[in-house]
Amino acid sequence: MLRYTVWRLLAIIPALLAASLLIFAVVELPPGDYLSNEMQELVAQGEGAGAARIAFLRDEFSFDEPFLARYAIWAGLMPGPHGFDGLLQGNWGWSFLYNKPVGDVLGDRIGLTALLNVATVFLVYLIAFPIGLISARRPGGLFDTSATTLSYLGLAIPSFLLALVLLVTGQAWFGLSIGGLMDPRFEGAPMSGEKLASIAAHLAIPSLVIALGSAGIMIRRLRANLLDEVNRPYVAAARARGISETRLMTRYPLRLAFAPFVADIGNLLPSLVSGSVIVSVVLNLQTVGPVLLAALRGQDTFLAAFILTFTAALTFAGMLVSDLILAWLDPRVRLGKGAKS
Repeated sequence: MLRYTVWRLLAIIPALLAASLLIFAVVELPPGDYLSNEMQELVAQGEGAGAARIAFLRDEFSFDEPFLARYAIWAGLMPGPHGFDGLLQGNWGWSFLYNKPVGDVLGDRIGLTALLNVATVFLVYLIAFPIGLISARRPGGLFDTSATTLSYLGLAIPSFLLALVLLVTGQAWFGLSIGGLMDPRFEGAPMSGEKLASIAAHLAIPSLVIALGSAGIMIRRLRANLLDEVNRPYVAAARARGISETRLMTRYPLRLAFAPFVADIGNLLPSLVSGSVIVSVVLNLQTVGPVLLAALRGQDTFLAAFILTFTAALTFAGMLVSDLILAWLDPRVRLGKGAKS
């Protein structure tokens, strides 16, 4: 298992490098950049000193270098004006939009974004697992029909629309201020027990809003996997031997149906991350989503590229967890095709 874990970790490195290169290219696709736009405005206004400063910043951050050189300097693979000083060395870059280092702009948002997505994944499985299991045990029954209806509703209603409805109704009907991931008095404050409790209390609603659509998909998937297994001959043979329905379901079909269910963690995280961006704006969450939108609109290259690279790393982490759980459930995954257990 250790050898498999190390191999999977090493495989992530080139994948993350390729993803960061693609992200950097996509961020730079629109013509111009933040500094070019600023320089044009300053020249038009006749501010020579400001234009000279912009020209200095273009040279300082290698904006006039070829694309691959700019990427390599930003990633820390190639020395720039200050030597090797990029992502690999812990320098996340400079935000021209906020006029401060990217690390200072994001602050606690990185940790809160990771926490929100981990909590959402946990909630998806917490909702989907029991509902999918019970639905498969009694297909066509009242519970199964109700779960199917709720699953389709979760899939049909966009997360941002549900967030907006909760925001309006919570304020109008109950006088509740739904929004944010903590009480405003804790923003910018160091972590403490009270701040942690406030984050935990505020985490429930956004996690539920983001999780519902994905939970609907996972309920249908687990139900379909289980129904496929319970109709196999080995299940009929086990029933003939008098094994109870609960033991039969949990010992045999569930384990086999659970593998593809777990494998979906890697596919689940990208949709959650992309879906949480608009929800973060609607609910005013202190995550990287609102900052990412501002960075893309303002063509703040380093800030946008780092946030997207961080979300890619979060996705790869989810895929790694998925692979490790699968390898634990089924040794054939780590032993390779044709290996004997």
